[in-house]
Amino acid sequence: MTQLPKLKQQARFLVIIGVLLVVVEIINLLTMRSLGSLGIMPRFVPGWWHIFTAPFVHGSPTHLITNLVPLMLFMWLTLQWGKRTFGWVTLTVFLLSGLCVWLFGRSAFHVGASGIVYGYFGFLLLAGFMTRRIPYIIISVLVAILYGGLLIGILPGKDFVSYEYHLFGFISGLLAAWKWGANQTS
Repeated sequence: MTQLPKLKQQARFLVIIGVLLVVVEIINLLTMRSLGSLGIMPRFVPGWWHIFTAPFVHGSPTHLITNLVPLMLFMWLTLQWGKRTFGWVTLTVFLLSGLCVWLFGRSAFHVGASGIVYGYFGFLLLAGFMTRRIPYIIISVLVAILYGGLLIGILPGKDFVSYEYHLFGFISGLLAAWKWGANQTS
Protein backbone atom coordinates (compact mmCIF):
# COMPACT_ATOMS: atom_id res chain seq x y z
CA MET A 1 0.00 0.00 0.00
CA THR A 2 2.89 2.40 0.57
CA GLN A 3 3.70 2.39 -3.14
CA LEU A 4 0.23 3.65 -4.14
CA PRO A 5 0.76 7.29 -3.04
CA LYS A 6 4.15 7.30 -4.79
CA LEU A 7 2.58 5.91 -7.97
CA LYS A 8 -0.22 8.50 -7.85
CA GLN A 9 2.31 11.30 -7.39
CA GLN A 10 4.36 10.02 -10.34
CA ALA A 11 1.24 9.68 -12.50
CA ARG A 12 0.15 13.23 -11.62
CA PHE A 13 3.59 14.57 -12.55
CA LEU A 14 3.58 12.72 -15.88
CA VAL A 15 0.07 13.96 -16.70
CA ILE A 16 1.19 17.55 -16.04
CA ILE A 17 4.17 17.15 -18.39
CA GLY A 18 1.97 15.51 -21.03
CA VAL A 19 -0.69 18.24 -20.80
CA LEU A 20 2.00 20.92 -21.00
CA LEU A 21 3.37 19.40 -24.22
CA VAL A 22 -0.13 19.13 -25.72
CA VAL A 23 -0.97 22.74 -24.78
CA VAL A 24 2.25 23.97 -26.41
CA GLU A 25 1.37 21.98 -29.55
CA ILE A 26 -2.14 23.47 -29.63
CA ILE A 27 -0.70 26.99 -29.28
CA ASN A 28 1.78 26.15 -32.05
CA LEU A 29 -1.07 24.97 -34.30
CA LEU A 30 -3.19 28.05 -33.58
CA THR A 31 -0.27 30.37 -34.32
CA MET A 32 0.57 28.67 -37.63
CA ARG A 33 3.61 26.88 -36.19
CA SER A 34 5.23 30.12 -35.01
CA LEU A 35 6.79 28.36 -32.02
CA GLY A 36 9.12 26.46 -34.35
CA SER A 37 11.51 29.40 -34.06
CA LEU A 38 12.04 28.33 -30.42
CA GLY A 39 13.97 25.33 -31.66
CA ILE A 40 17.73 25.13 -31.47
CA MET A 41 19.51 26.80 -34.38
CA PRO A 42 23.10 25.63 -34.03
CA ARG A 43 25.68 28.30 -33.33
CA PHE A 44 23.10 31.11 -33.47
CA VAL A 45 24.30 33.03 -30.41
CA PRO A 46 21.11 35.06 -29.73
CA GLY A 47 19.14 31.79 -29.70
CA TRP A 48 21.37 29.80 -27.33
CA TRP A 49 18.59 29.83 -24.74
CA HIS A 50 16.37 27.77 -27.07
CA ILE A 51 18.21 24.82 -25.56
CA PHE A 52 15.53 25.17 -22.86
CA THR A 53 12.52 25.57 -25.17
CA ALA A 54 13.24 23.20 -28.09
CA PRO A 55 12.11 19.98 -26.35
CA PHE A 56 8.65 21.45 -25.75
CA VAL A 57 8.02 22.43 -29.39
CA HIS A 58 7.17 19.85 -32.06
CA GLY A 59 6.93 20.00 -35.83
CA SER A 60 3.43 18.49 -35.96
CA PRO A 61 0.85 16.68 -33.84
CA THR A 62 2.22 13.39 -35.19
CA HIS A 63 5.72 14.40 -34.11
CA LEU A 64 4.41 15.12 -30.62
CA ILE A 65 2.53 11.81 -30.36
CA THR A 66 5.53 9.77 -31.49
CA ASN A 67 7.60 11.42 -28.74
CA LEU A 68 4.93 11.50 -26.04
CA VAL A 69 4.43 7.76 -25.48
CA PRO A 70 8.11 6.80 -25.05
CA LEU A 71 8.78 10.04 -23.14
CA MET A 72 6.10 9.26 -20.56
CA LEU A 73 7.21 5.63 -20.24
CA PHE A 74 10.92 6.45 -19.98
CA MET A 75 10.28 9.27 -17.51
CA TRP A 76 8.26 6.92 -15.33
CA LEU A 77 10.94 4.24 -15.48
CA THR A 78 13.64 6.79 -14.65
CA LEU A 79 11.56 7.96 -11.68
CA GLN A 80 12.06 4.47 -10.22
CA TRP A 81 15.62 5.53 -9.38
CA GLY A 82 14.15 8.18 -7.07
CA LYS A 83 13.29 11.86 -7.44
CA ARG A 84 16.80 13.11 -6.86
CA THR A 85 18.38 10.85 -9.48
CA PHE A 86 15.51 11.61 -11.86
CA GLY A 87 16.16 15.34 -11.43
CA TRP A 88 19.90 15.02 -12.06
CA VAL A 89 19.39 12.76 -15.06
CA THR A 90 16.80 15.11 -16.54
CA LEU A 91 19.02 18.15 -16.02
CA THR A 92 22.07 16.37 -17.46
CA VAL A 93 20.19 15.16 -20.55
CA PHE A 94 18.37 18.44 -21.11
CA LEU A 95 21.46 20.65 -20.89
CA LEU A 96 24.11 18.41 -22.41
CA SER A 97 22.08 17.22 -25.40
CA GLY A 98 20.82 20.74 -26.14
CA LEU A 99 24.26 22.27 -25.80
CA CYS A 100 25.83 19.63 -28.07
CA VAL A 101 23.13 20.17 -30.73
CA TRP A 102 23.74 23.92 -30.47
CA LEU A 103 27.50 23.42 -30.87
CA PHE A 104 27.65 20.61 -33.44
CA GLY A 105 24.24 20.23 -35.12
CA ARG A 106 23.36 20.89 -38.74
CA SER A 107 22.14 24.35 -39.63
CA ALA A 108 18.39 23.80 -39.11
CA PHE A 109 15.84 24.27 -36.36
CA HIS A 110 16.01 21.26 -34.03
CA VAL A 111 12.74 20.78 -32.13
CA GLY A 112 10.98 18.08 -30.15
CA ALA A 113 11.36 15.93 -27.09
CA SER A 114 13.12 13.12 -28.94
CA GLY A 115 16.53 14.22 -27.66
CA ILE A 116 15.16 13.88 -24.14
CA VAL A 117 13.56 10.52 -25.04
CA TYR A 118 16.92 9.27 -26.28
CA GLY A 119 18.57 10.62 -23.14
CA TYR A 120 16.27 8.65 -20.87
CA PHE A 121 16.70 5.66 -23.19
CA GLY A 122 20.48 5.81 -22.83
CA PHE A 123 20.17 6.18 -19.07
CA LEU A 124 17.78 3.24 -18.76
CA LEU A 125 19.95 0.98 -20.91
CA LEU A 126 23.02 1.46 -18.74
CA ALA A 127 21.85 2.51 -15.28
CA GLY A 128 20.46 -0.88 -14.27
CA PHE A 129 23.83 -2.50 -14.85
CA MET A 130 25.55 0.34 -12.99
CA THR A 131 23.46 -0.34 -9.88
CA ARG A 132 23.99 -4.11 -10.02
CA ARG A 133 20.53 -4.50 -8.47
CA ILE A 134 18.17 -7.02 -10.04
CA PRO A 135 15.02 -4.81 -10.35
CA TYR A 136 16.99 -2.11 -12.17
CA ILE A 137 18.84 -4.62 -14.35
CA ILE A 138 15.44 -6.02 -15.37
CA ILE A 139 14.36 -2.51 -16.40
CA SER A 140 17.54 -2.11 -18.48
CA VAL A 141 17.06 -5.47 -20.18
CA LEU A 142 13.38 -4.86 -20.94
CA VAL A 143 14.10 -1.39 -22.36
CA ALA A 144 16.85 -2.91 -24.54
CA ILE A 145 14.55 -5.66 -25.81
CA LEU A 146 11.46 -3.52 -26.37
CA TYR A 147 13.08 -0.28 -27.56
CA GLY A 148 16.50 -1.32 -28.87
CA GLY A 149 15.37 -0.36 -32.37
CA LEU A 150 15.66 3.29 -31.31
CA LEU A 151 19.40 2.97 -31.83
CA ILE A 152 18.80 3.32 -35.57
CA GLY A 153 17.63 6.88 -34.87
CA ILE A 154 21.10 8.02 -33.81
CA LEU A 155 22.33 7.55 -37.38
CA PRO A 156 21.88 10.14 -40.12
CA GLY A 157 18.77 9.41 -42.15
CA LYS A 158 15.96 11.70 -43.21
CA ASP A 159 16.86 15.37 -43.59
CA PHE A 160 13.94 16.51 -41.44
CA VAL A 161 14.88 14.26 -38.48
CA SER A 162 17.42 15.59 -36.00
CA TYR A 163 19.62 12.56 -35.60
CA GLU A 164 21.98 14.95 -33.79
CA TYR A 165 19.44 15.47 -31.01
CA HIS A 166 18.93 11.70 -30.84
CA LEU A 167 22.67 10.99 -30.77
CA PHE A 168 23.58 13.66 -28.24
CA GLY A 169 20.55 12.80 -26.11
CA PHE A 170 21.59 9.15 -26.09
CA ILE A 171 25.21 9.97 -25.19
CA SER A 172 23.97 12.35 -22.47
CA GLY A 173 21.82 9.57 -21.05
CA LEU A 174 24.74 7.16 -20.99
CA LEU A 175 26.86 9.77 -19.20
CA ALA A 176 24.01 10.38 -16.74
CA ALA A 177 23.80 6.64 -16.06
CA TRP A 178 27.51 6.50 -15.46
CA LYS A 179 27.34 9.49 -13.09
CA TRP A 180 23.92 9.15 -11.44
CA GLY A 181 22.83 5.55 -12.11
CA ALA A 182 24.35 4.15 -8.96
CA ASN A 183 22.16 6.53 -6.93
CA GLN A 184 19.16 4.25 -7.31
CA THR A 185 17.21 5.64 -4.37
CA SER A 186 16.81 9.17 -3.11
